[in-house]
Amino acid sequence: MMNARRLTATVLCSAAALAALGGCKTKGDIVVDEGVGITAVRSKCPAVGIPDYTGDVTLFRAPGDKTAPNIDMVAAMTDVRTQCNENAGDKVVAQVSFQVLGRRNDTGGARQVTLPYFVTVLQGGTAVLSKRVGTVTLNFADGQDRAQASGAASAYIDSAAATLPADIRERITRKRKAGDTDAALDPLADPQVKAAVARASFEVLVGFQLDDSQLAYNATR
Repeated sequence: MMNARRLTATVLCSAAALAALGGCKTKGDIVVDEGVGITAVRSKCPAVGIPDYTGDVTLFRAPGDKTAPNIDMVAAMTDVRTQCNENAGDKVVAQVSFQVLGRRNDTGGARQVTLPYFVTVLQGGTAVLSKRVGTVTLNFADGQDRAQASGAASAYIDSAAATLPADIRERITRKRKAGDTDAALDPLADPQVKAAVARASFEVLVGFQLDDSQLAYNATR
């Protein structure tokens, strides 16, 4: 299910925004000052988001019938938030929280619906370092068609792995004067720099743990 790599709008700290500089920034993205050079505030904290097609789930009454009249319940993951401590010793700790909003069609009787979700840590956009599965439970009151529940999870990232090597950081941020042979060259276009930045960039992805048919339904509807 990790084939769906493009993140949805729930990304809190976009890895795409200056991916080479990685992580959340406190002031601006790029500052050019005193000649040609790139200065940025880089955090070890990961980008956090929901992969496409995993942010909602649809349950059906009768198996095999995926028509609208057969829909039993739908649920969506929203309000994804993160708190990150990048100074927790040798680990970067990201606490992720989210809300699940559910709606059912048959409102008769109280009902509990437990939904599984995953939390995955990704390095460099492709390497899955860890995956954990949890559950969140929606409690529908008798006569009510809507319910809401909260979910939370923790992710741990090696602090050293999320730190750019000193030589790579120097190549990115080194001041260049107009007229220097490399003044017009983008250091982030250097393959070695790009590879190092990718290795030091992490994402925490959260979404519903779907089976193949549920994932296909979300991708094709």
